[in-house]
Amino acid sequence: MNHPLFNRVLGFCLLLVLSAPMGLFAQANDEDRTLSPYFLVKSDRPGTDQLPLKSTNAEVNIAGVIADVAVTQVYQNEGSSTLEAIYTFPASTRAAVYAMKMTIGDRVIEAKIRERQKARAEYEAAKSEGRTASLLEQERPNVFTMNVANIQPGDVVQVEMKYTELLIPENALYEFVYPTVVGPRYHSPTAESSADHDKFVATPYLRKGEKAPYDVDIQVNLRTGLPVQSVHSPSHRVKVDHPDLKSAVVKLTAEETNPGNRDYILQYQLAGGQIESGLLLYEHEDENFFLAMVQPPKRPTLADIPPREYIFIVDVSGSMRGYPLNTSKQLLRNLITNLRPTDRFNVILFAGTSAQMHEESVLATEANVEKAINVIDSQEGSGATQLLPALQRSLELPRAKNLSRSFVIVTDGYISVERQAFDLIRNNLNQANFFPFGIGSGVNRYLIEGMAHVGQSTSFVIDGQVGAQAAAEIFRKYIQTPVLTQIESRFADFEVYDVEPSTLPDVMAERPVLIYGKYKGTPKGKIIIGGYSGEKTHLETINVAESRPNPKNAAIRYLWAREKIRMIDDYKSVQNGSQAEAEIQQVTDLGLKYNLMTAYTSFVAVDSRVVKKNGKLVTVKQAVPLPENVEESAVGFSMGTELLAKAKPSVPRDLTTIAKPQARTIQTSIFTVQLGAQIPVAFDAYLQLYGALGLNCPAANAGTEYFTVSLEFDAAGTITKVKVRGAHPDFARCLENALRAWPSAPLGEDDLRKFTFTVTLN
Repeated sequence: MNHPLFNRVLGFCLLLVLSAPMGLFAQANDEDRTLSPYFLVKSDRPGTDQLPLKSTNAEVNIAGVIADVAVTQVYQNEGSSTLEAIYTFPASTRAAVYAMKMTIGDRVIEAKIRERQKARAEYEAAKSEGRTASLLEQERPNVFTMNVANIQPGDVVQVEMKYTELLIPENALYEFVYPTVVGPRYHSPTAESSADHDKFVATPYLRKGEKAPYDVDIQVNLRTGLPVQSVHSPSHRVKVDHPDLKSAVVKLTAEETNPGNRDYILQYQLAGGQIESGLLLYEHEDENFFLAMVQPPKRPTLADIPPREYIFIVDVSGSMRGYPLNTSKQLLRNLITNLRPTDRFNVILFAGTSAQMHEESVLATEANVEKAINVIDSQEGSGATQLLPALQRSLELPRAKNLSRSFVIVTDGYISVERQAFDLIRNNLNQANFFPFGIGSGVNRYLIEGMAHVGQSTSFVIDGQVGAQAAAEIFRKYIQTPVLTQIESRFADFEVYDVEPSTLPDVMAERPVLIYGKYKGTPKGKIIIGGYSGEKTHLETINVAESRPNPKNAAIRYLWAREKIRMIDDYKSVQNGSQAEAEIQQVTDLGLKYNLMTAYTSFVAVDSRVVKKNGKLVTVKQAVPLPENVEESAVGFSMGTELLAKAKPSVPRDLTTIAKPQARTIQTSIFTVQLGAQIPVAFDAYLQLYGALGLNCPAANAGTEYFTVSLEFDAAGTITKVKVRGAHPDFARCLENALRAWPSAPLGEDDLRKFTFTVTLN
């Protein structure tokens, strides 16, 4: 795209930064800088190892329905400077993290659970005193941050964390998920106003397609109470060995060369498609715990099912561009084309704003379905991810009479307002059923599974177009009718308390009904679970005395506490004042009592030996790969440009260009402009841009290390939208006004109408 207007705008921004003295930028106030993910640009600081994480290994032991996972991270400083390494990584939303230890040479330091602020203070004190220390904090229930301080040159530090989770089968299929990478998050508040648990959003990412700079290995040891019928991984190449009929050992194959850029998924079924239901008991020092799993009845017929209304809420933001959006299109095509003629539906698309296809839902006629498919197929993906306004807009749609309303939410979940979304859903359960679909290889499962949890439904995660077709078929079967509804539980002669969940949601697939709790005295009596299946009542009874407490069931204690915390903190409406403080204290007390990491408790391990006497500590954030099939538009911009560099004598001397196609940066002594490889631009047009300096914005007030400029044009080449993100508001307003004043220039049919570029100060 040899577009004069674009060249003028780009050059204006470059020269604006070139003309500002470095000292002015050093003095700028960065309190208004917006948190956002960014691409790693390797520093030229000699002796600094910017990728100190060398390996991460997960050993998974699954016994029956409980998975116990040990994750070992190895950090090694291959530079000459003492390091503090910061690594953001994911885990399961159901994970109950109960232990951590740090190993340095032959010294092993067991971590202690502390209140979050106390753990941070202990870590910072150890860091300043020159002692090796590690700190594990929860940013989200599925996002953790590991800090390791004072890694000496040549040192190897090994940190191991352990967690447990419950595997809940659906349609007799068990699934274990080990997330390997945190996807980038859209976050609009400034860095100064953001909460501590949002700071992880500013995570460095590698460019698209780059392999994880650390080794990843995953091994699963599976032991079940029934013969194993099948074991496979839809996400990774694995080798499965069967020592006997009731066990399996699953390892990655040598062909799996980049396992760290997508979720690891392992699925297995038991002989005859059975669900391993029953009762597990565990006796602790001062408390006794139980976990009941009851297999549901088979599905009733379709005769009792009324027509339904479906609102499809579809994410078309920049992070969905390419593969994720194409997968979404396939999913929606499968869902919408298979609606019954008596069903009604509507489509709402959202990115920075939202738009609906119809003022109110329409019948699923052939013409209406075709129109919806055409609208969805025309989307390309750009802009921010504003989910909350789209949900609110959906709730405000006129509601058709005598129809059951369901919202189908399709997104990768790359946002940081999960709690607000949960609150909105929780407060509107009487208005609609909520069914979230996560799209991509590194989905924000906290959001997807959390929306399903508070919506009392189930979640679907799809990482391919084949998966989209299968998920659409599963969803159609799933929503045809509840398997069991209006469920109630009773305990006869079995003295229980602290039971979770307090109410049981409808079961809309063949999955077990789960009940956690504590009990007193000798385990005896019965657990009775009943409800309606179709038009018939259904009862299941468990004879408690037939089960015996077992020390091997110790994980139930952690799982109960994690579920209790999940209900109080993760999904509870945000409160104010004393009520909020009471909830925080309750979660904190549970974390300390049960040795669990929470939003308010952290693990900290400190070596008693001082290893750094003096000298500067260099802090580096470990870069992570972009999730597989996620476009670079998810990180700061929605497109890239390819520079064909043609250096000329009149170009400023400190301007260094990469004189070859596919160039991705413009590098100067003051700034770096990050560019991609989609739009060709003639670099020599840059020489025409010196007149742009007349627009004298206060560059000294940029107030940031980097900022992005987003532009949108109409067919006449006039700038219709401009947004400067990540800079001081005064600087951003001045630059935006200046860009809006540029004259129009006609665009060609093949020219992109939207693009964003990033300017980074060195």
